Amino acid sequence: MSEIAKAIGRRIRNYRNQQGISQERLAELADCHETYIGQLERGEKNATLETVERVAAALGVPLSTLFEKLEGLDGVQENIPLMCYELLSAKTKKEQERLYHILLEIDRYKDD
Repeated sequence: MSEIAKAIGRRIRNYRNQQGISQERLAELADCHETYIGQLERGEKNATLETVERVAAALGVPLSTLFEKLEGLDGVQENIPLMCYELLSAKTKKEQERLYHILLEIDRYKDD
């Protein structure tokens, strides 16, 4: 599968895990089969926009959020900013805030 399908799948899984809901529950909310949700999360299926829209709505996130910062994903060996974005998006809000403050501290002392 494409890197984009894998990235969208990771984001779906991240939002689902943040909310503490199972694949089965997300499948119910999005009117999909539970095995299909697993396949989406692993990037094994290319979903239609309608399906991704239903999943986004079931997760309570804007559709555009699942597609943020995907440009240039295919063919790029190391996209550090995107890797950081993916890492942070997988964390809870509280964890994101902590990591942000850690980065600020590191940046503050980088020249010392």
